[in-house]
Amino acid sequence: MAVAGTGVFADILDGEVYKYYADGEWRVSGSGKSVAIVNPTTRQTQYRVQACTQEEVNKVMDAAKVAQKAWARTPLWKRAELLHKAAAILKEHKAPIAECLVKEIAKPAKDAVSEVVRSGDLVSYTAEEGVRILGEGKLLVSDSFPGNERNKYCLSSKVPLGVVLAIPPFNYPVNLAVSKIGPALIAGNALVLKPPTQGAVAALHMVHCFHLAGFPKGLISCVTGKGSEIGDFLTMHPGVNCISFTGGDTGIAISKKAGMVPLQMELGGKDACIVLEDADLDLVTANIVKGGFSYSGQRCTAVKVVLIMESIADAVVEKVKAKLAKLKVGSPEDDSDITPVVTESSANFIEALVMDAKEKGATFCQEYRREGNLIWPLLLDHVRPDMRIAWEEPFGPVLPVIRINSVEEGIHHCNASNFGLQGCVFTKDINKAIMISDAMETGTVQINSAPARGPDHFPFQGLKDSGIGSQGITNSINMMTKIINDEYSMTKYQANLLWLGLERLVRCESVNRQDGDGDADADPRFVVVARLLGQHYPSNAPPATADRTEVIDD
Repeated sequence: MAVAGTGVFADILDGEVYKYYADGEWRVSGSGKSVAIVNPTTRQTQYRVQACTQEEVNKVMDAAKVAQKAWARTPLWKRAELLHKAAAILKEHKAPIAECLVKEIAKPAKDAVSEVVRSGDLVSYTAEEGVRILGEGKLLVSDSFPGNERNKYCLSSKVPLGVVLAIPPFNYPVNLAVSKIGPALIAGNALVLKPPTQGAVAALHMVHCFHLAGFPKGLISCVTGKGSEIGDFLTMHPGVNCISFTGGDTGIAISKKAGMVPLQMELGGKDACIVLEDADLDLVTANIVKGGFSYSGQRCTAVKVVLIMESIADAVVEKVKAKLAKLKVGSPEDDSDITPVVTESSANFIEALVMDAKEKGATFCQEYRREGNLIWPLLLDHVRPDMRIAWEEPFGPVLPVIRINSVEEGIHHCNASNFGLQGCVFTKDINKAIMISDAMETGTVQINSAPARGPDHFPFQGLKDSGIGSQGITNSINMMTKIINDEYSMTKYQANLLWLGLERLVRCESVNRQDGDGDADADPRFVVVARLLGQHYPSNAPPATADRTEVIDD
């Protein structure tokens, strides 16, 4: 089995420190420093990455700007071809990348492999979707607005923004990186990746797959280092034309400093699960356990609070307790259901929320247990709004249950949160479900299913402090482009002639038409485009009327 940093990945490792990627090469930082990556399970240093300097960031930005100009002129089909190639290489080398995910972020082994495969599929889909939506333009005519004649035409098209800065989170350092890289590249942008510290080595292996695919030098870069040293320098760099960030409160600080740069941000959530009296309790139970405790609750779309009608609360709590008792707790190498949380500071934060709930009278459905970064799954019943865990995002295997007496009470609690990423509703009454989902102030509401991001081509967005803009493949491609116009003013004769050509184009059924002698006639669409591009006709030409259709007729 392939091992991280060996085989085709040997070039990215310098002794015991992984290199950073710039101008098509793997490099050692001139700082002479490195950043340690601690294994969440062993709590020992597992890997080291370069501590890049601000000067190295400047050079990366300069190279990206140059490379992007040439890349924007690269045919769309060629961009897609390279993305498909990168996707295939990524999936081919899933084992060593998954190994990094297991050791860096304690992701269960099977889930780690699934993330890499999913990422390859995302890149391929992005290539196909980009060819579809970027190959289209839009034609507008002036007389659709009151007071105007049909004498002006506007041809709109999408062009790249320039250099995109991508900052993914630790919990999906590969998948949420390529969800930014793919759209940026297919749209004609250059891409600078700043991976999270935990997950950086997996990201570096992923970037090498793009390198092996043959992308131009300078187009893709990956800089590693401490956020305190290069974080603000990157996000405020004048060479950045777009920022796509997934993470926590840091995103709010970035948004305040970024100025006029377009932003795409997902910043976490407190996803509420509202359970009505007529819900299928077995379905509810399965989705609470899956939604609240998968990857130890370290997901932005995890169920973060259960708002359940009092009359069924006891039954559901007992069912959830029984399922939690069957979860496997242990190391990610053993494919445990509950694995250590990513850092000791994360575990300390979770414990502080638990202790606050204990002091204020929450009911512990299990004994609280912690060993290092490993926290056993915990369900807290009878949680009240005065407890921190009712509002704060634990990002761990701890789930609060708040008992409610009306649907309105559940909606009120959901909407009182400063987050608004996702939520879910469980009921057999579809009319109630739609009514409640409409009232919930969240980017997405799942009906009779736990919150989840994906499939990756679905729109994904948050309201309030949960984010800015919308993700998903199509939305990301559109977000990483801008609209430009070519506008043409014409004489009345030219405008009429062009309009007749457009009418004929709508009726045209065949691109390649042949007359009686077997020679291909001119495609009427070519004629229309030529006129649209402003070719002039003699000023003494006869007026364009319906009887001049022979100009573009068979």
